[in-house]
Amino acid sequence: MSITILGIESSCDDTSAAVIRDGLLLSNVIASQKVHEEYGGVVPELASRAHQQNIVPVVDTAIRRAGIDKHDLTAIAFTRGPGLLGSLLVGTSFAKGLAIGLGIPMVDVNHLHGHVLSHFIREQADDEIPEFPYLCLLISGGNSQLILVKSPKDMEVLGQTIDDAAGEAFDKCAKVMGLPYPGGPHIDRLAAEGDPTRFKFSRPHIPGLNYSFSGLKTSFLYTLRDNIKLDPDFVEKNRADLAASLQHTIIAILLDKLDKAVKATGVKTIAIGGGVSANSGVRAAIADYCQKHGLKAFIPKRAFTTDNAAMVAIAGYFKYLDNDLCSLDATPYARVTV
Repeated sequence: MSITILGIESSCDDTSAAVIRDGLLLSNVIASQKVHEEYGGVVPELASRAHQQNIVPVVDTAIRRAGIDKHDLTAIAFTRGPGLLGSLLVGTSFAKGLAIGLGIPMVDVNHLHGHVLSHFIREQADDEIPEFPYLCLLISGGNSQLILVKSPKDMEVLGQTIDDAAGEAFDKCAKVMGLPYPGGPHIDRLAAEGDPTRFKFSRPHIPGLNYSFSGLKTSFLYTLRDNIKLDPDFVEKNRADLAASLQHTIIAILLDKLDKAVKATGVKTIAIGGGVSANSGVRAAIADYCQKHGLKAFIPKRAFTTDNAAMVAIAGYFKYLDNDLCSLDATPYARVTV
């Protein structure tokens, strides 16, 4: 009998719903919120209000595009955390109401697990998926982690940021350059036009496999501050080179710890996930690294790098297969690690 999972994602500012049947993606709908751009970041209260407006039409659209009826659903998977509590409450409450109305079980999903397992989303039956174990570099606005993935339910965090995440470094450095929010895509675009060796920024010396990006942000800020004193138009004249040098430094930091983790674990497969895995420089660097070292690289489609319900649905699918269901009294959580 087929297993059909509805996934619901509402951890931040994207409302998303997806349907997966027996591991195959039937639909994936995302409603983004533009309202936050003028504030330079996500405003939690505005995000939760937008989720309330979007969740019904988004879920309805996902079910219709999948070509199914809501009564065909086997279970509902939803993001329980981490994320913004107000946003998570909207998705959690909707999942509970729909599950009760349809008389089907719920599966709670760790948002980070969704990113890690996004490589198992299959749009075609013959799509290639990773073999266990593999090493996942999870890089987003809130997380930078190296994870040894032994199975869908057995993940070991080998290293993680001790302060800021890579995505946060991209966005905050973009902000001081006067770029719109979110800044990461603008840095990516500018970097393609600039010289990555023009400016040198601080690289942290953190023992083990942990990351740190706070020193890089400070170094970047001081570079701008000191040069603007000499030339008020410094940023405007050097925007592309600054972006390229920043991106080059972040990638170098990420690859340094990734290389150490590969040597420590002996894994033969590398995967990346999270919003920063959409960055062109990161994708090219990972592909190049794996090619040079004879490793298999799994680089997700950009549609599956940002927050989306397809990854929630596939993570929920694996949990459903293990009969790892969620009770109706489950409450969302703001913080957690893999």
